[in-house]
Amino acid sequence: MRLVVDLNRCQGYAQCAFLAPDVFAMHGEESLVYSPRAEAEQRERVARAVAACPVQAITADGLEKVAGGASDAAR
Repeated sequence: MRLVVDLNRCQGYAQCAFLAPDVFAMHGEESLVYSPRAEAEQRERVARAVAACPVQAITADGLEKVAGGASDAAR
């Protein structure tokens, strides 16, 4: 699964870092660092992090298939 965070939009609320700490982390008080390629086992946590972002700065390719119930083992 490929992740993109619009760092110009991100306000450092850190909801993603709390919900998916293996993928997102805060560096200091305002700087977000993240892994652009999340492992399949992180899919549920990443989906929660994407949904929780108050400014909708995170997009993730491949989450739509999880929401529909289908598995995406090829990614």
